[in-house]
Amino acid sequence: MLTPILSTKKLNLDQQNRLLNKGYQLVEWDFITTEYIDIQLDRIGNLLLFTSQNAVKSILRNRNIDSLKQITTICVGEKTADLLTRNGWKVLCYREYATELGDYILQNHTEDNITFFCGNLRRDVLPNILKNNNITHKEYEVYRTNFCSREIEIPIKAILFFSPSGVISYMQKNLISDQICFCIGTTTANEASKYTKNVVVAKKPTIDCVIDACTVYFEKDYREVNDGKAI
Repeated sequence: MLTPILSTKKLNLDQQNRLLNKGYQLVEWDFITTEYIDIQLDRIGNLLLFTSQNAVKSILRNRNIDSLKQITTICVGEKTADLLTRNGWKVLCYREYATELGDYILQNHTEDNITFFCGNLRRDVLPNILKNNNITHKEYEVYRTNFCSREIEIPIKAILFFSPSGVISYMQKNLISDQICFCIGTTTANEASKYTKNVVVAKKPTIDCVIDACTVYFEKDYREVNDGKAI
């Protein structure tokens, strides 16, 4: 019998095949969508701060993009750093979590003028660090996350979550009972933990690592059941 898994975002073909080829039944739905915002930049500092790939993608549409690429950046996430580098920015530092990047800012950039690009659902961690330490900064909301919840009517054994907002959107029309929730990072896991104790955090905050966590979990489950052991 195929193990039914829900991905709360649509995966690319390679990612889909990694699950399908192992015998899983994959259900997909984009529980959130992104809307880019056109903004007028009236003040730019000497250091740019990006909190996500979506913030980068939005700014790439800005008419002042050539001059922006001359400014050094820091960001949250390896994938964000890769996207910035591929588009011509110099990335001075990235950290996987906002708290870690906040520590780096306090150690190295308290005298800088930071331009902070984020979304409408951004967490308060970095803004609070900047404000509480009187670090000169300007915040621009450059994209919006929209909830697109949908009721999932078939039985699901596992749910793949890729953001806290994905968890929130899913819960608008669904419940979590005995499903195992595989989360891309600790922030997403913290949101899922409000509804269940069955939470597994990927080793690295990437989509591929979420898939790995899921397949390893169920392969272990299969082995231990067939060995007559309890998990």
